[in-house]
Amino acid sequence: MTAHKTGDPTTLGRLYGRSKGKALRPAQQRLVDELLPRISVPEEGEVTSQRLFGENVPLHFEIGFGGGEHLAYRANMLPGHGFIGCEPFVNGVAQALGHVGDYEGMGPLANIRLHMGDALDVLARIPDGALGFVYLLHPDPWPKARHAKRRMMNDGPVEMIAAKLKPGGEFRFGTDHPVYLRHALMVMARRPHRAQFEWLCEKPDDFLKRPGGWPETRYEAKARRQGHEVWYFRYRRK
Repeated sequence: MTAHKTGDPTTLGRLYGRSKGKALRPAQQRLVDELLPRISVPEEGEVTSQRLFGENVPLHFEIGFGGGEHLAYRANMLPGHGFIGCEPFVNGVAQALGHVGDYEGMGPLANIRLHMGDALDVLARIPDGALGFVYLLHPDPWPKARHAKRRMMNDGPVEMIAAKLKPGGEFRFGTDHPVYLRHALMVMARRPHRAQFEWLCEKPDDFLKRPGGWPETRYEAKARRQGHEVWYFRYRRK
């Protein structure tokens, strides 16, 4: 299997937004300096479960993991699976490293590998059909029309996600932003993606209630405090 290189060039290989925020605390900086190099995805070459974890395990991939709450929860719930998380924001990476180093007082999580940078750079190097799950939770909405091409939910990235998922694999997407919601539904309704994915939805409540095994992230909690509705989508790779 080879890396997948097709897709809309206006939506692939480009990273937008800030990468740094407030200064890290000393303990967080130590995690970035010492723990991150030990669990980082290699910068070059094919990305496989054998290379990352030393054995063939089911692979999960999270695009923009924020503070890492969802990534760590899922990794703790499925210790026999391997998790790859990508996030360009160093403060979020530092928070995720805190979970990896000691998850809720239960010890380190050995089944997570991180990449501080653009998720598409790593996704492109994963063999086609290698992933069991892909997660895209509360991505930056880029609400202005002129910025629509910057959204992760666009034809190029969705095409790549479809290629990397194995048949029966699942793509999970969540948002609280109505503009992004409409845009995402439009993208997923296009003919190529309808042929690639089955929307796991039978009634309206299916995308209004958080599915089991899908923990609340800080972004979701913030959205609810602000009175926003949250939508959850599950798509199965045909």
